[in-house]
Amino acid sequence: MNLSFFDQFTSPCLLGIPLILLSMLFPALLLPSPGNRWITNRLSTLQSWCLDLITKQLMTPLNKNGHKWALIFTSLMILLLSINLLGLLPYTFTPTTQLSMNMALAFPLWLATLLTGLRNQPSASLGHLLPEGTPTPLIPALILIETTSLLIRPLALGVRLTANLTAGHLLIQLISTATTALLSIMPAISILTSIVLLLLTILEVAVAMIQAYVFVLLLSLYLQENT
Repeated sequence: MNLSFFDQFTSPCLLGIPLILLSMLFPALLLPSPGNRWITNRLSTLQSWCLDLITKQLMTPLNKNGHKWALIFTSLMILLLSINLLGLLPYTFTPTTQLSMNMALAFPLWLATLLTGLRNQPSASLGHLLPEGTPTPLIPALILIETTSLLIRPLALGVRLTANLTAGHLLIQLISTATTALLSIMPAISILTSIVLLLLTILEVAVAMIQAYVFVLLLSLYLQENT
């Protein structure tokens, strides 16, 4: 059976069950068991420290009204981190390589930040469409440009996440295919490409974490403009 490079973006199944669903059960094993103490072991301490660090980084630029979004942003960050990292496991599937899912996350949250600003401070929110001191002849053109840039924000969020993860996965598959093909022909070159593949896998792990952080950080900056 001939497989294309893009077949890796279809969810593999075992007995009709998508394997990504099974892999998403693994993080549940890391959840601390209920007990009499808030922190029961070092793993719980590490999880609490990571959650505190993520929340602090996202909430620092926001004022007090924006802190109501802390639970939403932290939960979204953990969701994207889990999906991006689990998608690097063998025989799994990365849902965030699908533009439809990323747009389903980006558009409602962007719209919520926009509506929050229009409800709480409509003058300031609409004022972003026209920079102060703009010459009168340029006002219509600038309003059109700023409105367009405002409306393409959710599209930019979704496309950025999709493109970065898709490119990394395709590059890993290309190099792994070359490594396998060169193994019987040129073993020395195959070893070199396997080292490159290892380094690229480490880079892709970093990209998966960075892209999850950038996605949520940009949403928090959009919220900062509207609070």
